[in-house]
Amino acid sequence: MTSLVDNFDRAILRILQKDNTTPLRLISEQTHRSTASVQRRIKRMEENGTIKANTAIIAPEKVGQIITIIVEVHAVRAQASDMEEMKRSFSGPEIQQCYYVTGEADFLLVLTVSDMSEYEAISSRLFYNNENVKWFRTIVVIDRVKASMDISLPMLPA
Repeated sequence: MTSLVDNFDRAILRILQKDNTTPLRLISEQTHRSTASVQRRIKRMEENGTIKANTAIIAPEKVGQIITIIVEVHAVRAQASDMEEMKRSFSGPEIQQCYYVTGEADFLLVLTVSDMSEYEAISSRLFYNNENVKWFRTIVVIDRVKASMDISLPMLPA
């Protein structure tokens, strides 16, 4: 399998994953590339979708979203059209992450809420009132040990 990014791109991505506001000058110094080269590589990776977004990671507790919940959802019907409809319904702003998975459950959702009554309203709307939800299981997170969207980017062999 051919990699979409070379080792210089990987070095740039490692830096941007830690802080996407790092000045181009510092990235070029750390990667031993010219500022123009770094800028071209970043632009290319944004255009081809390697870099999907430049966002801020917010501490949920600092904005009143103190409870993290993981939900396993099992569907009644697994036809492609049913799964696509469920994917759409689980893509709203209240869902932080949604995964279509193998195993006992069909979906794993991650969301943050301010309190359990907020979760009760969400679960009523998304799960109890969804005719294609056979069952769902709620897991309340006690402690967020690690939360990251970083991707491991080892250097490619020469």
